[in-house]
Amino acid sequence: MNTPATPATPTAALAGRTVLRIGYGALQLERLRDRRDDAVALLRRAVELGVDHVDTAEFYGFGFANDVIREVLRPEDDVLVVTKVGAAPDPDGPLPLRLAQRPEQLRAGVEENLRGLGLDRLPVVNLRRLDSGPGLRPEGDQVVDLEDQLAVLTALRDEGKIGAIGLSCVTLDVLRRALPAGIVCVQNAYSLISRGDEDMLELCAAEGIAWVPFFPIGGAFPGVPKVTDEPTVRAVAESLGVTPAQVALAWLLHHAPHVLPIPGTADVAHLEDNMAAAEIAFDAATLATLDAVESRSNEVALG
Repeated sequence: MNTPATPATPTAALAGRTVLRIGYGALQLERLRDRRDDAVALLRRAVELGVDHVDTAEFYGFGFANDVIREVLRPEDDVLVVTKVGAAPDPDGPLPLRLAQRPEQLRAGVEENLRGLGLDRLPVVNLRRLDSGPGLRPEGDQVVDLEDQLAVLTALRDEGKIGAIGLSCVTLDVLRRALPAGIVCVQNAYSLISRGDEDMLELCAAEGIAWVPFFPIGGAFPGVPKVTDEPTVRAVAESLGVTPAQVALAWLLHHAPHVLPIPGTADVAHLEDNMAAAEIAFDAATLATLDAVESRSNEVALG
């Protein structure tokens, strides 16, 4: 007897809020820098579709993403804006950003996000540590003790400038050490075909911490595998009459109830497809088939 197909739970907890499990990652807004009206319309459409969790950073598009968010979002939209510190824009550098891991740089990053978003308080700030996953690695004076970083973020929380603390690009050991600071979310690269952080995902579940995967469909960067290229994913998508990207997102929602993916896009049609993935139902056999797909690592140098 086949198990009936059911969609995943549509909402989950994040920083004391209940939010829709599919959010929006604002990094892709920078692709619309020369089409600001389109960027505004895209984010407004996201809100219309129910998005109430937006991930951003002041270094996304050298402030462009935050500027669009500031224009579009109104208090009555009740959208949880999550930002991050640990890097800063570097328009003239070999990469468009530089690391900013020292405590005084983290404080400056919070202030820059407050100004860019036009807020008096940032609801959630992720510390991007860059201990793991794809990306740069700290060197020289950018190698900073976790305790020193958490101390300044805790002070900013006590001052009322941030509401809660999250982590990004961290290892299991770093998460364990950070737990006493009251971590509300962890944001690592994670997808159906790159799920090496399963132990950390389980610890987050036990501690009531939201798991917020970036690259939930894979990435366009060399070395980051795309879930949409996986034959099993494509076969499941064809059988269900949906897209491979929707299968990738739906698998995350079915995998664990505290997983909140933040797919980014600069295209309204893709945005609508992403949000519709929450309605996709898997039966037990289909889910087992997807679970059996081989996991592989992300190997790429990027910011």
